[in-house]
Parts: sequence; structure tokens; C-alpha cells
Amino acid sequence: MKIIDSHHHFWKYSAKEYDWINDGMKAIRRDFLPADLEKTIKDAGVDGAVSVQARQSVEESVWLTELAEKHKFLLGVVGWVDLRSKDVDKDLEKLAKHKKFKGVRHVVQGEPDINFILGAAFNEGIKRLPKYDLRYDILIFEKQLKPSIEFVDRHPKQVFIVDHIAKPRIKERILSPWRENMLELARRPNVYCKISGMITEADWQKWTSADLAPYLDTAMEAFGPKRLMFGSDWPVMLVAGPYKPWVELVKKTISRYSASEQERILSKNAIEAYKL
Repeated sequence: MKIIDSHHHFWKYSAKEYDWINDGMKAIRRDFLPADLEKTIKDAGVDGAVSVQARQSVEESVWLTELAEKHKFLLGVVGWVDLRSKDVDKDLEKLAKHKKFKGVRHVVQGEPDINFILGAAFNEGIKRLPKYDLRYDILIFEKQLKPSIEFVDRHPKQVFIVDHIAKPRIKERILSPWRENMLELARRPNVYCKISGMITEADWQKWTSADLAPYLDTAMEAFGPKRLMFGSDWPVMLVAGPYKPWVELVKKTISRYSASEQERILSKNAIEAYKL
């Protein structure tokens, strides 16, 4: 069964550019490039991957598309543009010329205003994405779910993909109101959700599959096998655990579904959502 990792990052590490990598994340204070990922996914039986921005710069987005064009196993790129800029069309047109450029993301989780995602200029930028047949990845903390639901409702024809199951408070074992808000968000048929980035929201040293189970169960209940997709958040995830065991944990968790439904989660939903 084909497996696509719908969420990973590359970078050439510098302390200035990646200042969010703190002292507790020393394991990822180095370069992570295609050769590293290719070996990692091959060892885990994963066939391809989608690159996602780690810096908010158009230059990085161009770099990611160039890497994708050189490496067949890199199937798509989710980059960054300043969606609030009056020049957003210029940047989108430039990037959309690359056939593997599939979507855009903003680090909304890092914005101090909980309602950032509802900003007028930002939403005007989102309206430009259909012109270029681009998706939008929603990167938020669970506390930002309510405004994100309102945001999605403003753009019923836009395809959205929620990253990292909206980062619930797994370490604190708090399920509500994240659970209720995820069930509500999933009522919108234009929204997909990535099973990714979960172990870094848990206790990095002590997490168990039992800690993750209520959150995985909720994601599956909310989005079902037709709109969930496998992802890793490599190499960020490495601060909390290795790659292959995460792949195996997801495969075991979704084994309750039929073979065709498992295939949707492991590859076909990513192909469908991003038009890979």
C-alpha cells in the first residue's frame, strides 16, 4: 500500500533564521535536506512526501520548489507568501509556475492576536488562492479553533488542510473544548486534517500511544477516512521520537478501517487534496 508523508520540513540550520528551535530541541539544530529524508522514509516504507514551509519567506518557498523539481520522491510544496500584501498576486503567480507548488501556509499559531485569521487583508489574500488552484494549510493551536471555523465559513470553495490535528493539549491531557470544536470544523466538507505533529504536543520523554489515543480517536470520528491524511512533521518530531515508530503507530491505529479506507488515509487523500 502506497504511503505519502503529507508534512515534513527542510532547512539549512542557522540560529537566527530558526530561533524557535530552543535549547530543548538540540537534536534538530542541524541541516535537514532531501538526502536525509529520502533515507528516513525508505527505511520506514514511505514512498513520497510533501514539503511544508518552515520560514515565512518567498525565498524559502522558491528553494523548496527547486528541491522538489530535483527529487522525484518530493511530490508537492506548501510554501509561504504574505497573504496580507497588495503584491500577493505577484508572488503567487511566480510560485504557481512550478508544477509541484500546491499550497500556502502562514504560521498563525505564532500570531499573538487569537483572531488573526479573521483579519480583512489576510482573508483578501485567501480569496486569491483559487485563481492559482492552491490549497491553504491551517496551522493553529487548539485555542484558535473557534475563529478558524468562522474563517473557513468565509471561503466555502477553498480547500483547507488542518495541520497537526490543530495542536490539542495532549501533554496536559485536556480534551475539551478541542474535541467539540474539531467535530464542528469537520462538518465543513472542504476541510481535510493531517494526523501529524502529535508527539511534540505530548510529553516528549514520557508519551505513550495511550496518551495519543483520545486525540486520534476524535480526529477519526470527526473527519473519517475520506478526509484524514498521514503526516509526520519530520524533523521537528525527532525531539520527541523517531520516524519509523510513528509510521507504525498510525498504521496500527487506522487498522480498524478497511484496506481501501486505510489507503485513503495513507496516500489517496493527500493526492486528492493537493492534486499531487
